Amino acid sequence: MLNNLLKNKFKIIIAILIIVCFGVIRAFEVKLFYDPFLIYFESDFKNAPFPPVDSFKLLSALLFRYFLNTILSLILIYTLFRDLEILKFSAFIYGFFLVLLFVLFFTILNYFPDGNWLLFYVRRFIIQPIFVLLFIPAFYYQQQNLKK
Repeated sequence: MLNNLLKNKFKIIIAILIIVCFGVIRAFEVKLFYDPFLIYFESDFKNAPFPPVDSFKLLSALLFRYFLNTILSLILIYTLFRDLEILKFSAFIYGFFLVLLFVLFFTILNYFPDGNWLLFYVRRFIIQPIFVLLFIPAFYYQQQNLKK
């Protein structure tokens, strides 16, 4: 086991740095990104109307955050698996979810004023690196099955 750790120390160091970067993004989210929903979702939002938003600033901030999380996630996936096909597939999936989630987010925001919980979860997928938590075990499982 120790030999395995020493052999993969570069992977481990890069993975730890990327996880720290995810933490830094989360720790400084108030300073780095325009997001009136940070305060809104910390309060009792169940019956509260959505806060007023500057749509362009919100779109820009969400896109920037999604982009940062995507780049870090793709680097982490490539570092762990060293497979360009997995990287291409992941990039495609991230692009697909970018379009889907942003359409859902702004549709809920503009046309469903009572969709607080739905907006909460769609926004969560945009601003948090949840996909990488799903992809890494899936790709690992796939690689283990291919080895058999």
